[in-house]
Amino acid sequence: MQLLGIYNCLSSYLVVAAFLFACGVYGLMSRRTVIGMLISAELILAAASLNFMAFSRFLVPDPTLGRLFTLFIMAIAAAEAAIAVSILIAVYRNYKSIESDDLTDLQG
Repeated sequence: MQLLGIYNCLSSYLVVAAFLFACGVYGLMSRRTVIGMLISAELILAAASLNFMAFSRFLVPDPTLGRLFTLFIMAIAAAEAAIAVSILIAVYRNYKSIESDDLTDLQG
């Protein structure tokens, strides 16, 4: 089903990606828990992936490069999520809290 033909223009993809990016930035600023911050960072990476795929579909003659960048971003996002969850588990074991305000005494 064609929804007013907006699926076939670059600007609609860019608007959705900008909305995802804005939601991610707002989530990073407003969330108090580390899990909420992690989900917000994933939204930002999803927005970047959507931009790469949209530009690859509409502007690049060889779409392989955009798809390669998107796969790279997905791999980085998966590794980031795995590392963040393991750090989160270690912090919870030591501090019994996942609130970001409770973690102020973690200094390197």
